Amino acid sequence: MKFEQFNLDARLQTGITRAGYETPTPIQEAAIPAALRGRDIIGTAQTGTGKTAAFVLPILHRLLNGQRGVPRVLIVTPTRELAEQIHEVIRVLATGTKIRSITVYGGVGANPQIQALKQGVEILVACPGRLLDLIAQGHARMEKIEVLVLDEADRMFDMGFLPDVKRIIKAVPTRRQTMLFSATFPMEVEQLASSSLTEPQRISVGLSRPAHTVTHALYPVPQHLKSQLLLELLKRTETDSVLIFTRTRRRAEKLDRQVKQAGYRVTSLHSDRSQGQRQAALSGFRDGKYQIMVATDIAARGLDVESISHVINFDMPDTADAYIHRIGRTGRAQKTGDAFTLVTPEDNDMIRSLERIMGKPLPRETLEGFDYAVPAPPKSAPDMHGRHKPVHPAPTPGHYTRNGLAPRRRK
Repeated sequence: MKFEQFNLDARLQTGITRAGYETPTPIQEAAIPAALRGRDIIGTAQTGTGKTAAFVLPILHRLLNGQRGVPRVLIVTPTRELAEQIHEVIRVLATGTKIRSITVYGGVGANPQIQALKQGVEILVACPGRLLDLIAQGHARMEKIEVLVLDEADRMFDMGFLPDVKRIIKAVPTRRQTMLFSATFPMEVEQLASSSLTEPQRISVGLSRPAHTVTHALYPVPQHLKSQLLLELLKRTETDSVLIFTRTRRRAEKLDRQVKQAGYRVTSLHSDRSQGQRQAALSGFRDGKYQIMVATDIAARGLDVESISHVINFDMPDTADAYIHRIGRTGRAQKTGDAFTLVTPEDNDMIRSLERIMGKPLPRETLEGFDYAVPAPPKSAPDMHGRHKPVHPAPTPGHYTRNGLAPRRRK
C-alpha cells in the first residue's frame, strides 16, 4: 500500500514527501482510514511504529477545510519531550499548508505560549497542568475543539495526570472525535476510554513483544560491580549513539559523572533538569554532540532519535511494559539494534516475565577478562547516633594509627 491510496488532501503530499514516507506502517494503515471517517479510536502500538503520523495526517486533512486561527485540535501528552516531538511531526507534515501548532507545557515561561494563542493557532499540543492553567485564565479556548487526542494514556495515569485529563475532557465539546492511544490498558485507562469515547474502533498493532529488530542480552553481575561492568561494556562497544537507563535520578547523575570521567561525550535526561537543559541534552544527543545519554524512564516513551545503536539497562525496569518501551528506542524503522541489561539475582522474577512474553530464554553473557570475583567493599555500621561510618579492621601488631604511632598497650 502507498500513502496516495488514503486519498488525503493533495496539499499534504509535500509534507509526506519531506518526511520520507512511502509505505505506511501497520498502525498507519489501520488507523488513518478510520480517523478520516471521523471514528473514535482506541489505538495500541509499540513505540517507533509511526503512531504519531497515524493521527496527525487525518487531523491535517480535516483542518485544511474550515475555520483558521482558533484551536480546533487538542493533543494531550504526558511529557514535554513528547509534546515537542509531536509538534515537530506536525510541522514537517504541515509543510506549505499554513496550519499552525504550538506546544503548551510547564517548566518554561507562559508568556510566549499566551502570545502564540493570541496570534491564532489550529492545533494545541499540551501537557495537562499548564493547559488547565491557561484554560482557567481564559487564554486557551476549548469551545471550538473538534478533535481530542489522548496520547500515552497509561503513562499519564502512571504520572498522576488522570484527574487533570478528566477535567480537560469536561472542558472540550461533547461532540468531537476522540482518539486515545495507550501501550497498556490498566483498569483506570479502560474506564476513561469507556466514559469519553463513542463506539470506538480498536486498533492493536505489535504489542505482545519487543521489536524483532532488537537483539537482547543479559549480563549477570554483582550489584557492586555494575558500574565497572558498564564501563567495560562501553569500551568494547561502538559508542556512536548509546542510551543508558537507570531507575533513579541520582543514579543517572552518578553514572553521567563516571562515564564522563572515562572519556566519553555524555549527557543526561531526568526530572531534575530544567526544560532548557532537557532540550539541549536531546538535541545534542540527536545531533551526535554526545555519544551517550543516561536517562531515567522519562525518556523511555516518545524519545525520537534516529539510529540509536544500543540501549543499556543499567537497572532492570519495574515492569515488562517498561522494558519494551525502553528497548523500543533502538531497532527502529527496520534498523537493527542491541539491548543489554545488567541483572542481579533480585531481577529473576522480571527476567521470567520477559521470557514468557518473548517465548524463549534471553541469552546470558559474560565479558571475557572481567573480574566478577572482586569482593564488595565493607558495609558501614551505625554509631550511637545512628550515623553510618565505615567499618575498619581492628589494629593488629605492626598496624599503625593515623599519626604513625603504634597503639599503646595497656599494662
